[in-house]
Amino acid sequence: MPYIMTLVSLFAADSAMKSWIEKTDTVSESQESTVLQGVAFKRYHNRGAMMNIGEERQQLVAALSFVFSAIVTGIFAVTLGMKGKRLLKTALALILGGAYSNTYDRLRRKYVVDYITFPKISTMVFNLSDFGIMIGAMLLTISELSGGQD
Repeated sequence: MPYIMTLVSLFAADSAMKSWIEKTDTVSESQESTVLQGVAFKRYHNRGAMMNIGEERQQLVAALSFVFSAIVTGIFAVTLGMKGKRLLKTALALILGGAYSNTYDRLRRKYVVDYITFPKISTMVFNLSDFGIMIGAMLLTISELSGGQD
């Protein structure tokens, strides 16, 4: 149950942030709104995959996002029935929470709402789901390198 709550919480938090970012006038695509030193909000509509790759093939990107989310959901469902494997389950929950949120955006809005940037480091813009997917991928790697023992 904690793994499903992790997945749902990430989806809900990111969806709420995306809705707020879309509705607020203080965050725009043309300028950043500093939140903390080195971190800013900036509305960005990503019409492709990471770094706008495939933006000219939005339907394909959305379909692949849906298919990969479905495959990982199947793996997650099988893993939930296994004893132990806490790190693997946590990793998959984070990956899926992020994947569901971004896939929902691709299917409903036709773009993913990104809103967090680190202006002193990069011009890239992320969302909470992206961080969930990245952290989940790192945990998945650690889980696999450790032989799935936990």
